[in-house]
Amino acid sequence: MTTQAHSRAPAYLACAALAFGVVHLGYEHLNGVVQSHHLLNRSDLPAVSNWLGLLILPLLGWVLGSRVRNHSMSSVRPGFPAGMWVGLVGSFLYGAALAVSFELGASAVSSGLFLGLFVLAAALPIYRAEYILGFVVGMTFTFGAVIPLLVACVLALVSLLARYAFRAAAAIVRPRT
Repeated sequence: MTTQAHSRAPAYLACAALAFGVVHLGYEHLNGVVQSHHLLNRSDLPAVSNWLGLLILPLLGWVLGSRVRNHSMSSVRPGFPAGMWVGLVGSFLYGAALAVSFELGASAVSSGLFLGLFVLAAALPIYRAEYILGFVVGMTFTFGAVIPLLVACVLALVSLLARYAFRAAAAIVRPRT
């Protein structure tokens, strides 16, 4: 990737995410109706339409592209860093596994995967854009983009607080020299 291409990374990733959102909504439209999902799966709570994915997915793509661009500008090795690829693909696969287990009615598996997210949030920096985008995209075909984004935001907060708590505890335990 050239330097000029690196500066366009936000636009490229936003367009790719928008294309994914259009394909998703096109599939739903051609199969009857664009779905709406009630919060907490309760009909007395508001429903959110999958049309919001056309805003959410490109925004997340832009944020990740900005991270890639900033890394490329400040790194000796420009491009999409391997660590970001691992986070993006790993969180996509995890989100897809959670969505598939929910669709198949494997409640024990989906419950285990959901609770495992909190363990992962304590261990990994899932507050980063690549983790959030991968998770949201992995779950979009089942839940739309809004509900996975809400879950990802809660998990990102848990991850960030766990990081700060761990660093504070390490600073207290480690003697200063």
